[in-house]
Amino acid sequence: MTQYKDIKDRIQKNFESLPKNQRQVAGYFLDNFDKIPFLNVRDISKASGSSVASVVRFAQGIGFTGYSELREAISGSLQNQLNSLRNISLFEQKKAEKDILNTIANLGMKNITDTLQSIDRDSFDAAVDLILKAGRVYTGGLGVSHIVAEFLAYELAQVAIDAQACMNNALPFAEQVPLMKPKDVLVLFSFPPYSTDTIELAKMASEKKIPVIAVTDKEVAPIVFFSKLHLIIHSENMLFTNSLTALSVLINGLATAIAIKNQSKTKTLQKATSDILETYKKTVNY
Repeated sequence: MTQYKDIKDRIQKNFESLPKNQRQVAGYFLDNFDKIPFLNVRDISKASGSSVASVVRFAQGIGFTGYSELREAISGSLQNQLNSLRNISLFEQKKAEKDILNTIANLGMKNITDTLQSIDRDSFDAAVDLILKAGRVYTGGLGVSHIVAEFLAYELAQVAIDAQACMNNALPFAEQVPLMKPKDVLVLFSFPPYSTDTIELAKMASEKKIPVIAVTDKEVAPIVFFSKLHLIIHSENMLFTNSLTALSVLINGLATAIAIKNQSKTKTLQKATSDILETYKKTVNY
């Protein structure tokens, strides 16, 4: 497997000899290396201001058959890097047993590594496209999954997506489905012990022809049967709750991919927000 540093070195070594349009692609790769596993060739083309053909030729110019092979090599190299970090710590087992912070960090890295291996990239790309085309994105979950659902809604709002988290207090999940429309998308987080309320919400939405994106821990999780597509996340934890480490990576990956595809609206929103803050500072003499 090609190593993380080897790929970067190969790009840097060939940089000056590449045509101008391919240097744009190379520059984007070097600045956004960790994001590449979550992006398809069109995402790279748009983000780097180059054609799809230039992205493919760039990959071929540094020794790969095409972009797909390069992306898989980068994904694999990142996994190897995480594995190496984990193995170094596990080698000092006695020390790890006494250092709970180190142990939890290792477990978090393992969750990220396993998640990168589990998530189907086509499903990830399809989730990004569904969210971009949605009238409104609803997110939901119970327990720690509710926290994650609110986090996703917040991140999506930051990249100009109309998003809100479903609440299950004053207005139960079931009573919120009639508010949803077929053009909306529902992203649900469901991990053991699987909440029947969350599964029922997925079922009702599915019956109403509202696309459901399920984020869960295995292919046969109950919610998968009511989803249009699903993303598998590893959330092993020493506590009785699920770890949020890999979930944070997924949410950041979704928001980043959407921001790249939705650059115009994202920039407009950021400018409007900045203008409001500046006005507020002047008003309160901040």
